[in-house]
Amino acid sequence: MKIKESAEDYLESILVLSESRSAVRSIDIVKHMNLSKPSVSVAMKKLRENGYINMNTDGHITLTDEGKRIAEKIYERHVFISQWLEDLGVNSETAMADACRIEHVLSDETFAAIKAKFSKRKCRDCNGCAANEDCPE
Repeated sequence: MKIKESAEDYLESILVLSESRSAVRSIDIVKHMNLSKPSVSVAMKKLRENGYINMNTDGHITLTDEGKRIAEKIYERHVFISQWLEDLGVNSETAMADACRIEHVLSDETFAAIKAKFSKRKCRDCNGCAANEDCPE
């Protein structure tokens, strides 16, 4: 089942928020994503019903294994793509905004190919290693 882009954004936000606080609540997501409380409430209900999050009686939100898998996938893409765009000379704000859109539409195959191609870098000492275990850097 293909998950919607907005659901991926919510899951990614929950993941990011959970790294900086002990508990994530709907209000944290409202502030983080700059959305209305009713919109977030509806989204959390759908994510819970579809098995991507759990919410306890105190309103603390956690990702299920499947929710975490999706969130980590999207977050990895976001970080890699935004850094790649910045390396190409795109300003940080634009790179972040573009990465937010691009991260959702790339196939796994395309992202893996881009990541493999552009993760290779030339270091000063060996002038061309690509994740070479003998590389000093």
